Amino acid sequence: MSDLRETKRGQVFVEELFAGIIEEYDGLCIFTYDKSYLEKEGVKPVSLTLPLRREPFKEKNMIPFFDGLIPEGWLLNIITDNWKIDPRDRMGLLLLACKDCIGSVSIVAENESRT
Repeated sequence: MSDLRETKRGQVFVEELFAGIIEEYDGLCIFTYDKSYLEKEGVKPVSLTLPLRREPFKEKNMIPFFDGLIPEGWLLNIITDNWKIDPRDRMGLLLLACKDCIGSVSIVAENESRT
């Protein structure tokens, strides 16, 4: 029988530039910088905790920087109530609520457009 685990993926942008892919697969959260982003001069890392490199960053839970982008408190309650999403689904929340974040980083679900 084949493994049909769902992979959730999002495109990560830094100051309007596509920087890489964040995905959740097989219990891991993985962020990988895009090769063409790494080859551009003067690009910034997504975070100081995620320095520019070719190797993916992997965590058993949500990568702390990305987890910090997810709303908290009353705003989180509005999101979970209106979109009926489990507050423990950190990747789902990231993809739903972080398309237009404060700061230079935004995340867009792979199946959505940036606009």
